[in-house]
Amino acid sequence: MESHAPDTLDRQLLLALDIDGRAPFSRVAAVLGVSDQTVARRFRRLRADVGVRVVGVRDVERLGQERWMLRLRCTPDAAFAIARALARRPDTAWIGLASGGTEVVGMIRMRTRGEHDELLLGKLPRTPSIVEIRAHQLLHGFYGGPAGWLGKQGALTPEQAEALRPVFEEPSASGVTRITEDDEPLVAALEADGRASFAELQKATGRSESAVRRRLDQLLRSGALFIDVQFDSDAFGYGTRALLWITAAPSALEAVGRALATHPEVAFAAATAGHCNLVAVIVCRDTASVYRYLNESLGRLAGVQHVECAPVLRTVKQLRYEERR
Repeated sequence: MESHAPDTLDRQLLLALDIDGRAPFSRVAAVLGVSDQTVARRFRRLRADVGVRVVGVRDVERLGQERWMLRLRCTPDAAFAIARALARRPDTAWIGLASGGTEVVGMIRMRTRGEHDELLLGKLPRTPSIVEIRAHQLLHGFYGGPAGWLGKQGALTPEQAEALRPVFEEPSASGVTRITEDDEPLVAALEADGRASFAELQKATGRSESAVRRRLDQLLRSGALFIDVQFDSDAFGYGTRALLWITAAPSALEAVGRALATHPEVAFAAATAGHCNLVAVIVCRDTASVYRYLNESLGRLAGVQHVECAPVLRTVKQLRYEERR
């Protein structure tokens, strides 16, 4: 298949799927003003050229599970091997190499206290190539999860975005929804392919199609599960990513976190425990754009006291690990 540089229609299609990852191509086509065949063809091309994947994701914050950001300072010869080993673990959601390749960073989803202790108190301290371990518990999310970075890029008009948005009821007041053991085959199938047909989901779960439709709708309505779009941002001209470890005055923590969530460069932001009280991931076009963001946007926020910027050299895992040769 001939390589194709993504254009405006490609950006619109990705954002449409970010709004509703399971939307029929016919509905997407109607909103974008093109044919069903064009949407299907563009989607296939984006999968081949840009690595686009539509996947189901558990919202661990809504499920009441702990999330931790890890910073592992390693000897240079071992960092990539350690990153790959962490990427193979089912409880890791994102793993990257930063700080010139001497630091492994990642997000860990702790489902049980045993998992927490086994990793943080067991395996990592016994790894001789790890020089320093920092573990930051995420306390509150300001941006990320169902709210994707794509939504800040303005590829769709407000009217188009509204026409694509699924109509879901408000989540339960408790904010916590269970994914049961019976749901695991359904969730696993969606984690592999968020656009899997109901026939494929029926086969994966052994349930009737009506039961699959009903339970999937319940999970999506509750917010326990959402459909995400993953892709290589480099192909769209955003080839530079960085982690920001931010210290804000305690009285300004909420205001700074909310401000970060509005910045077009910010793909993720959360309050955290540890030597700083905020962590953010930014996506920029180049290093000059990173500097402008630090100087003009972040640096001028009232209450920001200190910022450490760690460029991400390589993403090793994003939700699901696939061995790269």
